[in-house]
Parts: sequence; C-alpha cells; structure tokens
Amino acid sequence: MTTAAGVDLASRLLGGSVVAASDESFGFKERLIDPAEPAFVPGTYDLRGEVVDGWETRRHAGPRGDWVIVRLGAPGRITAVDVDTRFFSGNHPTACRVEACVLDRTTTPCGPGVEWTELVGNAALKDNAHNVFEVDDRRRWTHVRLRLASDGGVARLRVYGTVIPDPADWEDVTVEVSGLEQGGRVEWCSDSFFSHACSVISPDRPRNMGDGWETRRRRDIGPDTHDAVIISFGVPADLLRIEVDTSYFVFNSSLAVSVLGSRCHPDGRHGWAMVPFDVPILQKTTLVADARQLFRVNATNITALRVAAYPDGGIARIRALGRPTAEGAALMQRRWRRST
Repeated sequence: MTTAAGVDLASRLLGGSVVAASDESFGFKERLIDPAEPAFVPGTYDLRGEVVDGWETRRHAGPRGDWVIVRLGAPGRITAVDVDTRFFSGNHPTACRVEACVLDRTTTPCGPGVEWTELVGNAALKDNAHNVFEVDDRRRWTHVRLRLASDGGVARLRVYGTVIPDPADWEDVTVEVSGLEQGGRVEWCSDSFFSHACSVISPDRPRNMGDGWETRRRRDIGPDTHDAVIISFGVPADLLRIEVDTSYFVFNSSLAVSVLGSRCHPDGRHGWAMVPFDVPILQKTTLVADARQLFRVNATNITALRVAAYPDGGIARIRALGRPTAEGAALMQRRWRRST
C-alpha cells in the first residue's frame, strides 16, 4: 500500500470506507479499496452475472455517468490517483473525474451543500490497465469522489499521498510515530522475496503469515549477517518503546533484532542510502517466535530507524512509540496550516 507516490490513503488497511455509490448492480463498491490485487476467473457466474473483482454498474447510466464516494482512512495530501481497470475490457468506463472535499466525522458526503474540488479533470480511461493521474494540490483532504463519464467497471481505486495528522491528536500522549496513520513510511528493505516490508507499519494486527515481512533464506550466514528495513517518521520524535511482533512466524521468525536510529534526513540527491544511522536504540536482542515483544528504550530526536533482522526470516509488525520533539511539533503545525 506504499509506493514512490506515497501511501494509499483510501486503503481498507488504514480504515478507508466506500460510503456511497450511484449504482453497484454487477460489482460491489467495497471492492474498490480492497488492499489485495484484483483477480478474475472467466466463466464464473452468480445471480448478478459474471463475478467481477471490483465495482461495476449497470448499463446505460445516462449523460451524468456513475459516481462513488470514498472516505479516506487517513486524511492527507493527495499526490496521485490510480483508477485501476484491470480485467475490465469491453465494460470499462470511457473517462473519469476525481474530486475531493474536507468533512468532519458526522457530515454526510452526499449532502447538497458539500463543496467538491476537482483534482483530476475529464480524463480518458484505458481498459484492463492502471490509469494513474498526478495531482498537484497541497491541501489536506478527507473524502474523494470518482465520477465516471459513463457506466462500467473499476477494479481498484488507489489514492496515493502523504498522511497529514492533526497536531491536536499528538498533544500530551505517546503515539506510534512509525505508523502509517501518523506519517511513517518504509523507505527501503534489503530483501522482499516472499513479502515486502511495507506491512510492518500497518495499523492493524497481523492476520496470517502472509501479512508481514519475510525474506529469503540466507546461506551466507556469518557473525553479523542480517537483513534490514528502514522506517522514517513523519516528524522527529523522542522514543520510549519499540515493539517487534513475530505473530504467525512460528518456524521462520527472525532470531534476533537490533535497532539504530538517525537524526538526519536525505539530502535530496542520495536518498536514505547515504543517511547515517548512528544512534544506538536497541542492542542485538533475541526474539521469541509468534509473539508480540515490547522493549523500553530512551532515544531523543529520532527521524528514522534501521531495524536489522538476524540473519533472515519474518517479522509481522514493528512499532516505535514516542512523542514529537518541540521541532517535530512545530513542523506538524506548519504542515497543518499549509494544508488547510
């Protein structure tokens, strides 16, 4: 759910919800934000017709087309939208628009007084393809509306961007500063043979062994052989706890971990590969398989973590708990003011 374009703000993993649609006669609207990739088995039918993995409306929508509204799981700045029409060929929409708005928790997005702002103008859609549209708008949004120029089917709607938390939510509490909901990001991992490390900062509990980070089996084992993942924070923070969760990794859990922190950011040319991780946070520590493990730490002004997993194996979740520094709190306030 994380790409170079950002985090999928609409994903069900973050708590996104499809709250309304003009029609869903052939395919359920909720499929649009399923984090899994779409699939299709030709010739499979139910009472609605051929079974599709996506949102599909009835034929002949009329001149105004169809529409669907998604409440973002984490409000933020939108940088790109992917209107994914994979497996819809001959029944895909002709074109679309993407709009956004800001609403409080209890306001219905279907009301006549809602002010929608266009992020993507009338854009043609290709069949059976990712249709990615860049967005150049720095404001923070809570809802998006996909308007189709016709009837048809869309497999997935990905709304990529940057999470912008409300600074008030961080006041006088300890938060999961590494989490997706708070602006955390997986910037790099050494190996993703079985599954990518992006799920280690998901806000939910792991559901099975496939819901985590698992590397290939290393055969070059030495005294310090390890895989690693880099996790950046939305703002600098003082860390109090590190949680490493190996749930469901029974026979293939990492044997141990160590954690180094950084007080720097990339310089704009070299990315995270050249950032020094020179702040010891957690010494090499043995892990228990299939268990949540909490470690007390004390590290100030940390911008990112490099978690080493020895020598390989699987980790379901990594959580860094702490509070923003004074500089971090001020940065959050500036981002908030610029985005509203």
